[in-house]
Amino acid sequence: MTSPLPDKAADTTAEQPWPVRVLSLKISDYVDRMSQLWVEGQVVQFNPRGGTAFLTLRDPDVDMSLSVSVPMNAVNAMPIPLAQGARVVLQAKPTFWTKRGTLQLEARQIRPVGIGDLLARVEILKRTLAAEGVFDAERKRPIPFLPRRVGLVTGRNSAAEKDVVENARRRWPAVAFEIREVAVQGSSAVTEVVAALRELDALPTVDVIVIARGGGALEELLPFSNEAMIRAVAEARTPVISAIGHDVDQPLLDLVADWRASTPTDAGKKVVPDAARERSTVDGARDRLRRALVRRVESERSGLRALVSRPVMADPVALVRARRQEVAALRSRATTRIEARLHRAADQTEHLRRQVLALSPQSTLERGYAVVQHRDGRIVMDRDDVGVGELLRVRVARGDFGVRPVGDGAHDAPEPRTTRTRPTGDGTSAARKAARPTARATTSRKAAAARNATEAAVKQGVKKAAAATAARDADTSTAKKAATPPVEPLPLDPETARGDDGSDGGDGGDDTPTS
Repeated sequence: MTSPLPDKAADTTAEQPWPVRVLSLKISDYVDRMSQLWVEGQVVQFNPRGGTAFLTLRDPDVDMSLSVSVPMNAVNAMPIPLAQGARVVLQAKPTFWTKRGTLQLEARQIRPVGIGDLLARVEILKRTLAAEGVFDAERKRPIPFLPRRVGLVTGRNSAAEKDVVENARRRWPAVAFEIREVAVQGSSAVTEVVAALRELDALPTVDVIVIARGGGALEELLPFSNEAMIRAVAEARTPVISAIGHDVDQPLLDLVADWRASTPTDAGKKVVPDAARERSTVDGARDRLRRALVRRVESERSGLRALVSRPVMADPVALVRARRQEVAALRSRATTRIEARLHRAADQTEHLRRQVLALSPQSTLERGYAVVQHRDGRIVMDRDDVGVGELLRVRVARGDFGVRPVGDGAHDAPEPRTTRTRPTGDGTSAARKAARPTARATTSRKAAAARNATEAAVKQGVKKAAAATAARDADTSTAKKAATPPVEPLPLDPETARGDDGSDGGDGGDDTPTS
């Protein structure tokens, strides 16, 4: 005993499947429950047999179709004869043939779609696309002046193809075409035109695409107002030229195309320039350029003749002679000013040199002053800084010598034979501290101040004397050397502390003072 079949498709399994008859009967039962409906399409096949006409009804936009059977009395009741390609609307009941597993429509009534209805639908589509901006001028692309290759979408062996190609080659013989022959009317027109358009748009060598078709009835031009075709043209990257029908025809393709040609012949004229006209334009431009160049050369020649005819050109040296005196005066004035500036600079340099010499420590020594130094080179500034018997170095204008002070400062000491000057005092230590500095200490302070002033004066003088003459610069260099004698510690050991005459600074060769 076999198990019962599942009632629902969802309950079927590999162990309990439905037989084909069960599935066909269930589909037929489902379709039979559908009510009658109205459907619109395009008749692509029409085959009357006996009292029934069999036809294929195709969707006008996409490649889908259904088989339809309709009584001949309904066909004969139409106001116009039914023909292939006609747009119709019919009332039908879907049926499913279980033996062949096919779906078809059993029509009860059939009516042609009126022109008014078609135009109304086109107008509604036009408004919808315009609201989306599909027809806006801002999105239209410019047509290239001279395309490398022209894509052409047209009917097979049509007059439109000849019109476009012949007129284009008559204007520009070297133009190249990429032609796609398609159906331009009927149920497959939209599909084939869109496919050819996309194929040409993908070719990088195609610079412009022409969609051309000759004139015809309004129903025959309806594919070029189809929404699918309009959107395909709007999405294309290559500029598109529309050349559909005659000038009075205006499908929606004319509105979306980048350029509208009134006829295929007009498209052939617009897609390429006129070689003869362009050659004439180039010849005219070349002639205008030649005439302009001749006029310019003649104008320059006349100008040169006018210049040569001037008196100054008859004796060109006259202009030089007229300027010679002016040049001489300018030269004399420049020489005088330069010499005056040099004299001022020389006087200023001499003045600075004398100032430097006057502030030089050597000049101070020349006036009879001396500089007294300790063994380590420090200048003696105070009598109390000198120890009894300390060997000191005395620098004078011409040379130096060593001395030893006498006395401890408690009383006046007699002048030693080895010195030319001696410190004076009142005999007491307090009196010596309160007394004014000795002449030698005063000399040392003045020498230090003079040295500082000399350094500042030398820096100032070097800047001002930079522009002086070479001879003055030599004098200035000598003065600066004299202004800054090196003061360095002298060796004051007993063997080297000798005077100029080989003595130790005393009169009798003994550095001990006499009582």
